[in-house]
Amino acid sequence: MSAKPEHYDVIVKPVITEKATMASEAGAVVFQVTKTATKPLIKEAVEALFGVKVKAVNTTITKGKTKRFRGRPGVRSDVKKAYVTLEDGNTIDVSTGL
Repeated sequence: MSAKPEHYDVIVKPVITEKATMASEAGAVVFQVTKTATKPLIKEAVEALFGVKVKAVNTTITKGKTKRFRGRPGVRSDVKKAYVTLEDGNTIDVSTGL
């Protein structure tokens, strides 16, 4: 499966946090995705871009926090994350660029 331009629109960036590192030890990779992305779309994009087999996709939407900016309240935007579980033997090194 070759990578199409719309596959790059689905995946925004990899998430590199302590929790994401713990998930990677269990064979999962965490990506920030667009809010309109569906699980089948995410699976197709990851398989095409990285050349791996995906076992499962779990998604979560983190609501944006209210933070103060220059004394005035502002709201961070909502973020959708995809926890992509890979088939055994497949790996993605997220520290390198795409």
